[in-house]
Amino acid sequence: MRKLSLIQVKENQKAKVLEISGGRILQHRMMSMGIYPGREIMKMSHFALRGPVAVRVGRGILALGYGVAAKIIVEIE
Repeated sequence: MRKLSLIQVKENQKAKVLEISGGRILQHRMMSMGIYPGREIMKMSHFALRGPVAVRVGRGILALGYGVAAKIIVEIE
C-alpha cells in the first residue's frame, strides 16, 4: 500500500482517501461532494499543465482543480 497525492495516481486507478490536508473549509467542501477519509474513488483523467483532475465518486464524476487534488492524500493497493 502506497500513500500518494491524488495527482500522482495513474488514470483509471482506484484509490482510498486517507486524509484531506487542507483547512476546515476545504474538508467540508470535499465532504459535501462525497470525498472523505475511507471513501474509495477512481481517477478518470488528468489534464496536462496543472489542469483539472476528473475523479469518479460513487456514481458521479467530479472535476477537481490541481491544487485541491494535490491536497487529497490517498492510498493505492
